[in-house]
Amino acid sequence: MQRNQLENILKEFSRCSIAVLGDVMLDEFCWGKVDRISPEAPVPIVQVKTETWRPGGAANVASNLVSLGAKAHIFGIVGDDGAGRRLNEALLSDNIGTAGLIVDSGRRTSVKTRILGQNQQMIRVDRENTENIDYERQKAILGTMLDMSNELDGVIISDYAKGVVVEELFKEVVARFRKLGKFIAVDPKLKNFPMYKKPTIITPNTKEAESSLGRIFETEEDVIKGGLDLLKNSSADAILITRSEHGMSLFEKGKTPVTIPTRAIKVFDVTGAGDTVIGTFSLGLAAGCTMQQAAEIANLAAGVVVGIVGTASASVDQILEHYELSFGKASPAG
Repeated sequence: MQRNQLENILKEFSRCSIAVLGDVMLDEFCWGKVDRISPEAPVPIVQVKTETWRPGGAANVASNLVSLGAKAHIFGIVGDDGAGRRLNEALLSDNIGTAGLIVDSGRRTSVKTRILGQNQQMIRVDRENTENIDYERQKAILGTMLDMSNELDGVIISDYAKGVVVEELFKEVVARFRKLGKFIAVDPKLKNFPMYKKPTIITPNTKEAESSLGRIFETEEDVIKGGLDLLKNSSADAILITRSEHGMSLFEKGKTPVTIPTRAIKVFDVTGAGDTVIGTFSLGLAAGCTMQQAAEIANLAAGVVVGIVGTASASVDQILEHYELSFGKASPAG
């Protein structure tokens, strides 16, 4: 992709509006330093100096969309608690639409607390509910999404298997929005893989793809066969397997599979990289890209966020800067 072509596509992102359905979370980071080992157990003592909070899970996907200049609307569940209010404030601060965010007094807000010493994650503590949401909440989410359908280019389903993305709701969203000509992009969770039928695209990582098929990818031929099998099994239009240091492999119906080399220059933290990939890829589709172009841009965005400690997102300027670092002044062919 030529640089001017990339710039033109990225400019189109500001015209895009995407719904994000899934398990929203609050990401809490406790930043500190380690000077000694605990006398109580052979573990380091972290003296916490700073605490920060960011939208996590599906909410981080929405933050990625906004960072790229697009409009994002979140659909999910939070508890009637302090974490839920903090998350709602953070979403509003990021200009993320919250009309589809339901407050459930019988459910706690999912919180992931990461404790870091000298920028090294020491431990993560999760507090959450994982029961499936009931029919009334499914109905409320779907109703709000359909009310907003005219202003949406597509839907990202960000599944963390915490109970929001249930089979009945998934089927309704796919059927209704595909009928309206909107794309459905799924960031999967292994537990729910059998229910992902007929979306536009599914974006598993290598481990998720292997586990869903019950086999290990030892060679490039294994990857190709696995991607094609996933394409057939899911009846999706495409599968994008994210492969860490091996880049990404894209499988589209009726087309030859394509592998895109990684563009990561430094890797400090892969937290949220999958959110960046599906968010950027979806904006590419909304902006009129081919799937291969969308994957190439998502690959550049992923290269940005893995070089940042903590849940992160990429901006348009950062993607362009990363393009220059990856390719220099010479633009790649294509």
